[in-house]
Amino acid sequence: MEEQEYSNVYAIPANYTDSGKFFGGMLDVRKTIETGLLLLMVGYPELAWLTVPASVKVVVMVVTLLPLCVIGLMGIGGDSLMQYAARVVMFYARRRKLHFKRIGYRYEIQRRNLKKAGVYTKLHPGQRDQKRDH
Repeated sequence: MEEQEYSNVYAIPANYTDSGKFFGGMLDVRKTIETGLLLLMVGYPELAWLTVPASVKVVVMVVTLLPLCVIGLMGIGGDSLMQYAARVVMFYARRRKLHFKRIGYRYEIQRRNLKKAGVYTKLHPGQRDQKRDH
């Protein structure tokens, strides 16, 4: 009897990574939902509160909502708008301000001169006797 060779190689379908997306893998679910909510938050006030003719409302909404929709669906840097906004907020919350000690500058002499002049040095009571390193 002849043995038949079996191939363990399988073709990966083109839509394999399209799960969890809309329109054939073009739109992420998160980005689509966030964009829809954003359009509702911006579009409803424009529609309800603008007291201009309908043709002007259409023009205003196209000029404001269409770019907002495109940016919301594309995202920024691969993230949705809320993820990007959270990264910006966390960056500013966690950033550190660096203060470097100046070379050749005498901090103690400067502080003594300020005390003699009667200028408040903004030190806590426990820090008044300690040398400042920065």
